[in-house]
Amino acid sequence: MTADETSRTETEWLTLPDIVELTGEPLNRVRNLLDEKQLIGSRRDGVFKVPALFLKDGEPIGSLRGTIFVLHDAGFTDDEAIDWLLSDEESIGIPPIEALRAGRKSEVRRVAQALA
Repeated sequence: MTADETSRTETEWLTLPDIVELTGEPLNRVRNLLDEKQLIGSRRDGVFKVPALFLKDGEPIGSLRGTIFVLHDAGFTDDEAIDWLLSDEESIGIPPIEALRAGRKSEVRRVAQALA
């Protein structure tokens, strides 16, 4: 198993009911967050889940949505975008999601744009 695979498997994953509980938002609002690409998730072990790192203080990370759009523009699927965000990125020095959580949005988006 590579280090990237290890970091992805060690990530905490939230189901939609988990997100409802964490955010205090109704299920319809959580679904809207997904539809609006403020959050993305994928099927893990047969259940749709979102990485817990995509939320901070009970809300989606504000810079995540624009970054998702940049990755989609570069041809990434949701699964590929999630994997990239959670994996170590050599040019950033840490996983991109950690950089977003630390407020390094411009740096992450610059690297994501270069992937196109």
